[in-house]
Amino acid sequence: MAEKKRIKLALQGGGSHGAFTWGVLDRLLADERIEVDAVVGTSAGAMNAAVLTDGLIAGGAAEARRRLDTFWEGIGGLSANTFIQPTPMDRMLSAGNMDFSPLWRFTEVLMRQFSPYELNPTNSNPLRDHLEASVDFARLRSAPGPALFVCATNVLTGRLRVFERAEMGVEAVLASACLPLLHHAVEVDGQHYWDGGYCGNPPIFPLIYMGGAPDILIVQLNPVNIPEVPRDIRAIVDRMNTLSFNSSLMREMRMIHFVTGLIDKGDLPKDRYMRCFIHTIDAEEELAAFNASSKLNGSIEFLKHLRALGAARAGAFLDAHFDEIGQKSSADVVGKFL
Repeated sequence: MAEKKRIKLALQGGGSHGAFTWGVLDRLLADERIEVDAVVGTSAGAMNAAVLTDGLIAGGAAEARRRLDTFWEGIGGLSANTFIQPTPMDRMLSAGNMDFSPLWRFTEVLMRQFSPYELNPTNSNPLRDHLEASVDFARLRSAPGPALFVCATNVLTGRLRVFERAEMGVEAVLASACLPLLHHAVEVDGQHYWDGGYCGNPPIFPLIYMGGAPDILIVQLNPVNIPEVPRDIRAIVDRMNTLSFNSSLMREMRMIHFVTGLIDKGDLPKDRYMRCFIHTIDAEEELAAFNASSKLNGSIEFLKHLRALGAARAGAFLDAHFDEIGQKSSADVVGKFL
């Protein structure tokens, strides 16, 4: 067998849309020519990253695929026991939106009137138990395997905290996925954190600073481009959040493009600065068609729909760009991010 191509994965957050990444990862892991060197993730991307890395440590690609299946099927099971569900009309008109769900709309109103400390004073979070059942965090911290980075935003300082594998625990992953209108801030080492997407969705610099493989594959959930100006309040708020969560990634892409140009011109020494190759897998048009309600739609039908979409996009990426891995960027960084 030919030598495997090593890649680093950067996994965005996006609530239930993280099931798209589930499909991407499943397809990549099925390709024996690919080896994962490192993973960085935010929010749902942090959950995918932790499950993926623990699976790779426990039993390689096959085990990682099994663990991801179990994790996301468990999310579907948890969602089935909640009161926020798509209605038959929603299912007729969209694969994932919940525009006609009265309980979704009622929840949306509650979230804008009351804090999670008022609505959920005991800080109940079923996701905590599901994560602890899905990931052996003690093994994750100590066993040899791919590098892992998970990021969260310090509530008081506004600074990005990057948790490395040696300090990884369920609280770090929950902190990365802590949306402040839904959950209490998560305390880690005496500091309080909200979703990492406010500062890095996901941050790329940990993958650069660690050295190793030059290829970084970004699995992108938040559309950079949308087809029309949002006009209703929900679409406006959703786009505001998307812009906020994409801004740090776009800044890093500008810096990577700038540094790459200096390396190529000989202004920076190649033996001191890594020339990164950037690749992306996304489904901008399809994911942009879903509104904010879909990010809380955990129905197994919707999750599997996104999984199939992710697997198809990953397959298309491998067919079109596998030979470019290790050789050059396949993403149009200027056209996509700049």
